[in-house]
Amino acid sequence: MHPPRFPNIHSQSAYIFQPGVRMSNLQSKPATTLTSEVLPALPFESWKDTLATLHMWTQIVGKVRLQLCPMVNHYWNVTFYVTARGMTTLTMPCARAGLEASFDFIDHKLILETSDGGSCVLALRPQSVADFYQEFMSALNDLGVQVKIWTMPQEVPEPIRFEKDRVHASYDAEAAHELWRILLWTDTVFKEFRAGFIGKVSPVHFFWGSFDLAVTRFSGRRAPEKPEADKVTREAYSHEVSSAGFWPGGGDITGPAFYSYAAPEPPGFAEWPVDPKQAFYHSQMKEFLLMYDDVRQAESPKQALMDFLQSTYEAAAECGKWDRKSLER
Repeated sequence: MHPPRFPNIHSQSAYIFQPGVRMSNLQSKPATTLTSEVLPALPFESWKDTLATLHMWTQIVGKVRLQLCPMVNHYWNVTFYVTARGMTTLTMPCARAGLEASFDFIDHKLILETSDGGSCVLALRPQSVADFYQEFMSALNDLGVQVKIWTMPQEVPEPIRFEKDRVHASYDAEAAHELWRILLWTDTVFKEFRAGFIGKVSPVHFFWGSFDLAVTRFSGRRAPEKPEADKVTREAYSHEVSSAGFWPGGGDITGPAFYSYAAPEPPGFAEWPVDPKQAFYHSQMKEFLLMYDDVRQAESPKQALMDFLQSTYEAAAECGKWDRKSLER
């Protein structure tokens, strides 16, 4: 996308650092109870402050990944991946050793681990972005990881530098847990949809800039040059794409939603009939949207989402005259 109850589960200090000691050997608090619903309700208004704070925390961690990892086409080197407990950066190269950062939305902690056995844990709890930034950078320093990041947030209105942001300081652990449950389910469906395409296709990955989980198919053709666009946009859309994703909402989209768009958008795309019937084309965003609640409440949520992904892809492929025979199984 282009653009409070908190269980007392952490009585320890802000972070623990024990070189050479794996966290599996440290005493941990019991995990929070898993949400009984596979697809829980997540009304935007109920957790928007936590969303804004968590968005900034992921940007801080993501910018470290941006600095440490070599450039990959379309900035795929900066993304996170959904895990059985949250999200991870995967291994990032650094001077001393490999580094991995993982958000755990069951025990509500950020785990930093290095390939030489070092580990460090930050508790995810209500705290300002400024405090999180200082603790995170101090933890990296304790692990021997020296890295500097640009501290201005991206893809948000009225950004505040991380080290000065004491406006965003919310963390509703239950809401964060429910977001992860949604991402975990969506990741599984997206991967099944991805498997039907044999052309160039992205991983299913999480963009911390726009805070969305996405998967992108490519026609194989370069897109027209856009010299007026910024460097990131030119790289992201250097080739024709059909992209779909999940986004928690914001602006005039007052709830979580699945989206699908084509770039560049071919003639006829906006008028193409898509499924399920609740899906619609948003003329300002130039995307098809399907609200998450419509999927959650469907007789078969998976089928509803798969229908949306397939029909909107077909809109892009047919209107854009893709060579579907050579691109699909």
